[in-house]
Amino acid sequence: MTENPGLLLSVLAFALLIGPLVFVHEMGHYLAGRWFGVKAEEFAVGFGREIAGFTDRRGTRWKFGWLPMGGYVRFAGDMNPASQPDPEWLALPADQRARTFQAKPLWQRAIIVAAGPFVNLALAVLILGGFAVAYGASSTPPVVGGIAEGGAAASASLAEGDRIAALGGRTVETFDDIVNYVQLRPDETVRVDIVRDGVPRALDLTIGVERQADRFGNEYRIGRLGITRAAAERRPVGLLEAPLVGIQRTGDIITMMVETLTQIVTGRRSLDELGGPLRIAEASGQALSLGWPEFVTLIALISINLGFINLLPVPMLDGGHLLFYAVEAIQRKPVDPRVMDWAFRGGLAALLALMFFVTINDLGAFGVWRGLAGLIG
Repeated sequence: MTENPGLLLSVLAFALLIGPLVFVHEMGHYLAGRWFGVKAEEFAVGFGREIAGFTDRRGTRWKFGWLPMGGYVRFAGDMNPASQPDPEWLALPADQRARTFQAKPLWQRAIIVAAGPFVNLALAVLILGGFAVAYGASSTPPVVGGIAEGGAAASASLAEGDRIAALGGRTVETFDDIVNYVQLRPDETVRVDIVRDGVPRALDLTIGVERQADRFGNEYRIGRLGITRAAAERRPVGLLEAPLVGIQRTGDIITMMVETLTQIVTGRRSLDELGGPLRIAEASGQALSLGWPEFVTLIALISINLGFINLLPVPMLDGGHLLFYAVEAIQRKPVDPRVMDWAFRGGLAALLALMFFVTINDLGAFGVWRGLAGLIG
């Protein structure tokens, strides 16, 4: 029997997850802008009608909306989506114009834009590094401790005691590296480099497929080799090493995200696996019902996703702005405003189309379309 965290818990968990992450993202932009002397006209916490707010001594209006699902920061001079100067900006007095976003040098604008995604990634590093201090880091060697009968490893003649040195040409250092590589590649054939009795060998192996379901009824199709660890080992992590471990784990997660997206684009993984806000809300409720460690882990994962996605070179995202800044730096002049305008229109259309698609996917995952088909039938 599957468990359901309930609608109210999912909504609460989603607000606790997305709201602070978007706030932290925008705070990154705000702090970088303030460092370079850019005036922030508004910092909104939440969306919708303002229910409370105040104006600080710098002239920034801090607004609290009725829907606590994120926020935004609006800098002086940032008067259109493409952040292009317009007649209203040119009409400002010189002292006010000097404090606007557009008046700042290119490198400062780039840092202000990149600060949002950077803070999201830094938050994930902090969380994952903290978990490393609390629970230690896995140091289990990549040695085969046992072979499952009928599994992929048995079919490829792997043996107990073999040390796996590389998978698909990628070096592995711990047993977790094996797990992370294999679970993303069900039914794929890869080269396996091993060391047996001190002698290097290579063989081809087709990764097995295992279908799993968790306590909430979510089903997963993952890759399995059919091997067990020789011995589970963990080592303590000190405070000085924690940031390095957090950076490494964040990098590993980003690598897995890129590989998953590549598999979707190339058709090796189903488009149905793309999820949107509804599935994130469901996952939030499930994680919160399992306990705070699981929920905080999900916060780290979503923070990495938010930072990574915003760095993609898509107009309307931070990465799109950075792309145009790079072009501006190369050609030593701003991109044509008409090109910027059409690019941002196209970026907005693409993002709306993606949101529509993932929402359709989410509704399908919840069985809405099957239910409607049953009613119609």
